[in-house]
Amino acid sequence: MKIDDFFRFEPMPRRIEDLETPVPIIDIDIVDRNLRRWQDRCTAAGLANRPHIKTHKLVPLAKYQEALGASGITVQKLGEAEVMADAGISDMLLTFNVVGHHKLERLAALARRTAISVVADDASLVEGLGWAGSEAGRPISVLIECDTGAGRNGVQTPGAAAELAMTIDRTAGLSFGGLMTYPRAGRRLQAKSFFEDTKVALDRHGLKTGVVSSGGSPEMWSDEGLEPVTEYRAGTYIYFDRALAERKTCDYGDCALTVLSTIVSRPTPERAIVDAGSKALTSDLLGLSGYGVVKDLGRARVYDVNEEHGYLDLKDAPRQPRIGETVRITPNHVCPVTNLYDKVIFVRGDEVLGAVPVDARGKVQ
Repeated sequence: MKIDDFFRFEPMPRRIEDLETPVPIIDIDIVDRNLRRWQDRCTAAGLANRPHIKTHKLVPLAKYQEALGASGITVQKLGEAEVMADAGISDMLLTFNVVGHHKLERLAALARRTAISVVADDASLVEGLGWAGSEAGRPISVLIECDTGAGRNGVQTPGAAAELAMTIDRTAGLSFGGLMTYPRAGRRLQAKSFFEDTKVALDRHGLKTGVVSSGGSPEMWSDEGLEPVTEYRAGTYIYFDRALAERKTCDYGDCALTVLSTIVSRPTPERAIVDAGSKALTSDLLGLSGYGVVKDLGRARVYDVNEEHGYLDLKDAPRQPRIGETVRITPNHVCPVTNLYDKVIFVRGDEVLGAVPVDARGKVQ
């Protein structure tokens, strides 16, 4: 099985330097290596791998992840789920509360044609989810989202999780599917304790825990606190990025996606301007200095951005690039980048393979 077999590339210029910029270019061999390495890790650890497709938003990559052994995929919004269902993906976990009648109608339509599980963290959500499951004619599995330290969505205590599980269990159109969290980095042991205490509370009420789903790429290689976890959701690992390279989750050589950009101005020897600004790189900092680093220039820093301009700091660059030269920028946070473009370009080393439309671009509803 080859990753290339999952793609139908649109013809493009064969040389990277001939591509229109700015544009994401993705090294297919690095993607393949990242995917296989993580799947092997999950298999060896006895974890179901349910990758988050919000990073890449590409049907071919979702199908390849499943072919490598993923148990299904994770989606963040109904729009992503609809795109993936249209393409034949048959097992999805939607990790965002479904609120509002129109969205519940869409969920019911999805549940009629594919296996989709959802999450909830409040009893007020359950009635609507039950309606969707009843409309679909098949129970929808609901995982309880638990706040284990991230300070975002989630029930706050194991007791609250058990109470919500009982509500789900007795609601027509639903089945209790288990527990889910997105732990903050460094809070794995806190999540472990939360899950273990919730299991005790569920046992007391005669309910089986079911799936215990955790996630996050920053600590994906760590075994700490994984004992209760049965399923893992990682997304960024397919491409990796500067933030994960800086925290040593990966090497810079594992970063598969870079944004190809053209130097359009050289105002001073220490500054260059490129055609990739916040609309091409995003403005995410993630605690880093600057908005990305230039792969071709000793990781020269993109120290500032406007909407269409990127500012390169060349003080420590190994050479002086010229106007018209293309450079590859490793972004701080790769996940939002794909959503900025209609198409991405796949390469193998310095050879352009072709373009691929971003199937779920803009699917944020």
